Amino acid sequence: MRRWVAVFALLMMGGCATTDALSQRERQAELHYRLGVDALNKGMLPKAFDELMRADKLQPNRAEVVDALAYAWRLRGDLDKAEALYRKALRLRDRPETHNNYANLLLAMKRYQEAAAQAKLALDDPRYRNQHLALMNHGDAMLALGRYAEALKDYRLAEQFRPDAIEPILKEAHAYALMQRPYYARALLESLLRRAPTNRSVVAALVELLRAQGDVGMARAHLLRYRELAHDPLDRAWADDQLGQMKP
Repeated sequence: MRRWVAVFALLMMGGCATTDALSQRERQAELHYRLGVDALNKGMLPKAFDELMRADKLQPNRAEVVDALAYAWRLRGDLDKAEALYRKALRLRDRPETHNNYANLLLAMKRYQEAAAQAKLALDDPRYRNQHLALMNHGDAMLALGRYAEALKDYRLAEQFRPDAIEPILKEAHAYALMQRPYYARALLESLLRRAPTNRSVVAALVELLRAQGDVGMARAHLLRYRELAHDPLDRAWADDQLGQMKP
């Protein structure tokens, strides 16, 4: 009996050691995953690949890691590799985050119907925290398909989810411009500019619209004002470049 007890105890100890080793690998994998995502956010692509590949080796077939690797390959310009990894991530675990990331990739690949379908799958999960991103992706797909009313609906709903965000309003203004309703677009952009006078994306969109309307004088005025307010030398250089392209 004592022999069986001893054997059982050894088996238990072995099981604990295996569990501890597995737990340590999981912790290491999590650390490398987080470092990889941080590197992605900072634009440090080689570092991101190194960390994410380490995470994948330590803990293979983890959906979040595969998703992040897909994005890294997209940034590197290999869209086919990115798509294959997004599909793999979804097979491993059906996540709204991955559906939305895949939708964004499909937009870049100009596969708008598929992009809309993936964004819709992300929106089907009410727990998804970045609903506004999925709505904008769905809206972009609708806009590309010429379904303007649906695109506007998506952008406005995205604004409700993130009232402080500028991008949904920029997209709404762009939609109005495509619909040949420039005055709606201009009103939205001028309202945005009052909120964010040093936002280059807003100024660029407004200047482009004004130039299309033939109002070069007002476009120059906005650029001069922006150059005066901008703190970053690159932003001021951009304004100077835009001004240089316009006839006085």
